[in-house]
Amino acid sequence: MSENSVLNKLKNHTPIILGSEAFKKYAVLVPLVEINGETHILFEIRSLEMRRQPGDICFPGGRKDPLDLTEQQTAIRETIEELGIKEENITDVTPLNYIVSPGMIVYPYAGVIDPAVPMKLNPAEVGGVFTVPLTYFLDNPPAIYPVNLRAEPEENFPFELVVGGENYHWQTRKVDEYFYSYKGRVIWGMTARILAHLVDIIR
Repeated sequence: MSENSVLNKLKNHTPIILGSEAFKKYAVLVPLVEINGETHILFEIRSLEMRRQPGDICFPGGRKDPLDLTEQQTAIRETIEELGIKEENITDVTPLNYIVSPGMIVYPYAGVIDPAVPMKLNPAEVGGVFTVPLTYFLDNPPAIYPVNLRAEPEENFPFELVVGGENYHWQTRKVDEYFYSYKGRVIWGMTARILAHLVDIIR
């Protein structure tokens, strides 16, 4: 292959996160609701019937569907399905920083929900909702706890191909887990990370 051919292919390449074409894509919406002239954030409590993380506190969202043209459409669709509202009840949808985790990317958005619209929660996914004034999070930073992630190669890992073999020094990686507490409820994990990011932008 000629050098010109190689260079043309490189010039026409649009960079993405390496391997991300195989990642699962998710999107969530941080719902902003005005109550008595003050901005609140709406949270869901996951149904106890859910297979993953039952009872946890989260934002509306889910996996991108093949029919969703964009991640923003995913966030809006999931919010409509979970809260039982209409698309016209959601306005001013704005992207936040996305999160890359092993095997998946999460695309968060913030958007305004009309507080006058009654919700018809999807009981299969949502056990309840509640709101917290945004000022609470501005005044109360999260507690942050580090979690160490260690590599555990499977039995068939080819140690003979690695310098150091079974004594290879794997690098320990660390992630920070965020926790907010509000009136006996605990908001943590990815939901808390997204929330902290939103608060940083506003602050």
